[in-house]
Amino acid sequence: MIGQVLGGRYEILDRIGGGGMALVYKGHDILLSRKVAVKVLRQQYVHDEEFIRRFRREAQAAASLSHPNVVSIYDVGQEDEIHYIVMEYIEGKTLNDLIKERSPLPVDESTRIAAQICDALDHAHHNQIIHRDIKPHNILIGKNGRVKVTDFGIARAADASQITQTGSVVGSVHYFSPEHAKGTLTGAQSDLYSLGIVLYQMLTGRLPFLGESPISVALKHLQEDVEEPRKVNPLIPQSVENIILKSMRKKPEERYRSAKEMLQDLDTCLQPERRNEAKIKFSSDDELYDDSEKTRVLPAIRGDYTPVADHDDEEDDETPRKRRGWIKPVVWTVVTLVLLGLMMAGVMYVQKLIEVPEIEIPNVVGMNVQEAQKALQDKNMSSKVVTQSNAQTPKDIVMQQDPTSGRVKVNNIITLYVSDGPEKKRMPDWKGKSVNDVLNTELLRLGINKAQVKQEATFGNEEPGTILAQTPAADEEYDPKTVEIKLSVSKGKEQIEMPNLIGLTEAAAQSRAKLNDLKLVVQQEATFKKPRGQVFDQHPYKPGELVSPGAEVKIFVSTGYPDTAKEITVTKMIAPSEKGKESTIEIKYSDARGDDLEWDKPRKITDAQSFDIKLVLSPDKDGQIQYFRDGKRIDIDTVPYSGKTTSSPVSGVPSGPPASGGQQPGGAAGSTTNGATNGNTNGTTNGTTNGATNGTKPPAGTTGGTTGGTTGGQPGTTNPGAGGRN
Repeated sequence: MIGQVLGGRYEILDRIGGGGMALVYKGHDILLSRKVAVKVLRQQYVHDEEFIRRFRREAQAAASLSHPNVVSIYDVGQEDEIHYIVMEYIEGKTLNDLIKERSPLPVDESTRIAAQICDALDHAHHNQIIHRDIKPHNILIGKNGRVKVTDFGIARAADASQITQTGSVVGSVHYFSPEHAKGTLTGAQSDLYSLGIVLYQMLTGRLPFLGESPISVALKHLQEDVEEPRKVNPLIPQSVENIILKSMRKKPEERYRSAKEMLQDLDTCLQPERRNEAKIKFSSDDELYDDSEKTRVLPAIRGDYTPVADHDDEEDDETPRKRRGWIKPVVWTVVTLVLLGLMMAGVMYVQKLIEVPEIEIPNVVGMNVQEAQKALQDKNMSSKVVTQSNAQTPKDIVMQQDPTSGRVKVNNIITLYVSDGPEKKRMPDWKGKSVNDVLNTELLRLGINKAQVKQEATFGNEEPGTILAQTPAADEEYDPKTVEIKLSVSKGKEQIEMPNLIGLTEAAAQSRAKLNDLKLVVQQEATFKKPRGQVFDQHPYKPGELVSPGAEVKIFVSTGYPDTAKEITVTKMIAPSEKGKESTIEIKYSDARGDDLEWDKPRKITDAQSFDIKLVLSPDKDGQIQYFRDGKRIDIDTVPYSGKTTSSPVSGVPSGPPASGGQQPGGAAGSTTNGATNGNTNGTTNGTTNGATNGTKPPAGTTGGTTGGTTGGQPGTTNPGAGGRN
């Protein structure tokens, strides 16, 4: 039924309840955009024409009711073999749930609920509608506390085909009136009898009559007196007990004449002047037996004896005869008494031989069922267990026993009503749903705390956050208060580590992506970062990040340097720290391609060697080269975009060969290559000559060769070449 649309407007959303005759679903009225309750007749009744006819007639009659304490009926319809009633949807719980959770209920709350039910019945009775199935299951308590009575008129329809079916009677037989149990005509007083039982149950937490079968319960309604509520719960005021006793009289004429009369009693029963009123009495309790059945006391028969003076002889003859006349009756009387005594003695003797001893019934309420059965067995009693759902009593604990007390014959059977724990519910199917929807919406509706739910993230093809599996499984029974739920939640497809594609050619990157089941999107751009044909960036997954197989990755492939790029090669002559001994030379450079980049691998030298460093410059990025010998920086070359290289030697380092890029004395700067040659030659000659002539001796170093060759012997700033020495 879930997802089906009835009558073109009522979408079935979820099942929320049901009974022996119908199932109840939560629905959505598409036309009016509101929640509704949809009651659907069970399939076994859809072919009973008489039942269907009465079902529809009574449901339509109930639709005429308009009262704040009556669930409104919006529509009655049929689609194929589906017969349904559309009703007002109430956010809340049934009175049956409330009793299971909190019974016994406070007196003021119980009377307030009963008064609202009574008000609804008064309205229905004035409209010639008898409910005939008043019970806590048919009483809804809204979140605002308002009481709503449902199923008006349907009980009457059910009588035609359902009243004799055991499975249908079980749910309501505890609330039957005596005339209902006998199958005779029922009226407004039958509803009031049922309401009295509901009030009894709210205040005591138990039903007045229990039995092993619906028939035994029905017989108790007919024959047994109810145990007075105040004996079960002494906190009940006498005025409230009087209402229960009056509404539950066996004879309808001794009950309230109308719901309005009972309502007036409920409205005033807790007033101070009524709380301790006298216990109610009924005339039928004081009736005498019929006169014809009374024991009558008859007067003794006496004879008068008058002596006659002139009949002395006759008197003498009669006197002995009269005196002997009593002997015979006395003899017979004595004989009779003796025989009766002997017979009674014989009977008593035989009874003594065959008499079954009696024993006091132990109270086993509150015991574990096994302990209770053993306690009864120790008293030579048998037991029969009847399980019932109860949210307040732990599982396997005896809630009631029948009989409760007194003496019974040994081997008698005591019925134990044992708690089966809270009423079990069926676990919904959450597979494929969003875990957030379940945690924030469905758990609240089911009364389950989020702390009872554990999540396990699992790789899967479904969207992240989708429930893949659940425990308990769908449609499995569970207790909302104790259930532990485990949800397997998708975290998406299994992820891998993103490979590093930067520096690869486009073909190599495609091959690497294919191995990892990734899809590449290629974009070509000019860049300083990498030479033409190499990948210089990847997006959105950087190397080392997690990525799902099948994901799309964009790579950027270099088309070469921009048009403004300028490539310059700087040649550097570097000597070891001490000639003939090994030194390690490392070179780092910064240019348009990046900062502090490694130039080749560290090299070992034992003699002066020339190093060629190629730089790529841009208009806004000059070049810089740093030289390291044995881990210490010995020189820095700055190479501007304009092409004029300047050197910043580091003081305090050993001398070395002439610097590359040297110039002839007094002349313009030579090219990189010529500078290296001329710097070595002229730097040596002219540096010596001009240095001696025009200036002081320059310090040892490499750059001084360039400077000395240029200026004709001016002092070098850091390390003049060997040719600059005197």
